Amino acid sequence: MSIIGDHVLEVAIKDFEKYKSLAEQAFAQLSDEDFHWLVDEDQNSLAVIVQHMSGNLRSRWTDFLTADGEKPDRHRDQEFIELGLPRDELMRRWKEGWACLFAALIPLTGDDLLKTVYIRREHHTVFQAINRQTSHYAYHVGQIIQLARQIKGEAWQPLSVPRGKSEEFNRRMGMG
Repeated sequence: MSIIGDHVLEVAIKDFEKYKSLAEQAFAQLSDEDFHWLVDEDQNSLAVIVQHMSGNLRSRWTDFLTADGEKPDRHRDQEFIELGLPRDELMRRWKEGWACLFAALIPLTGDDLLKTVYIRREHHTVFQAINRQTSHYAYHVGQIIQLARQIKGEAWQPLSVPRGKSEEFNRRMGMG
């Protein structure tokens, strides 16, 4: 189990690093004001998504193996209120949240994957908890990228192979 488990953890960490990086590449294209832009009043701004992800990251990964992933001091509903926080504060929270994740995951070994952890008093294996959070963060990073694309319009710089450029990319990569 350990060799496979170690590989699973390695892949999970790389996936989390990729999601974090993609969001940060989107953030880099935006002005400070863009973080508070709304499609409409029923949608979340980038600032609200960052507030929520940061709260979730801190809550889920602090004392990951020993405490419930929904910490008593977390106020999830408040994460969805536009507080008008400046970009530097949003990024401070973002970085602190991700630091909690990596501090919890990096020391784990494959033998830890079947240990039990709790999220909202519901038991999960470590493996299940990692998968749960991977999909949650991928979802929100997708939202971040989509909002950033809407905000930037034609000035958006793609984060992957641009539309209509696959064949050119494949040739450059020696794949055709």
